[in-house]
Amino acid sequence: MFTIGQLAKAVEVNVETVRYYERQGLIKQPPKPVQGYRRYPQDTLLRLMFIRRAQGLGFTLHEIASLISLSVGHCSDIQLLAEKKLLTVRIKIDDLQRLEHSLTHLVDQCRHNPDEACCPIITSLVPEHA
Repeated sequence: MFTIGQLAKAVEVNVETVRYYERQGLIKQPPKPVQGYRRYPQDTLLRLMFIRRAQGLGFTLHEIASLISLSVGHCSDIQLLAEKKLLTVRIKIDDLQRLEHSLTHLVDQCRHNPDEACCPIITSLVPEHA
């Protein structure tokens, strides 16, 4: 059994994060005894570790809630959710690669710019009809 502080420290989050997860329904808040502190069971620690690992894979808290609810279901349902996340990640990678290419091109233009008074980066950002 853990206090909220021990729980937060064990998974390297803030106590307020644990409380937030309680409000979001990701973990259950144990009843408060008449005297003393709430005590969280080992299952709550495991659930918090699950949440942190899922966040590390890029899942949002909403998606994590879905994973938790699907964890007693069929693997194919979980696979579908993971495939959607993978597609989202691949789209972000493509967008970032396009951004990298554009910025590389602009930086290269600056490096070879003979006119210090005119910056190609600024010129590229100004609307054409301004």
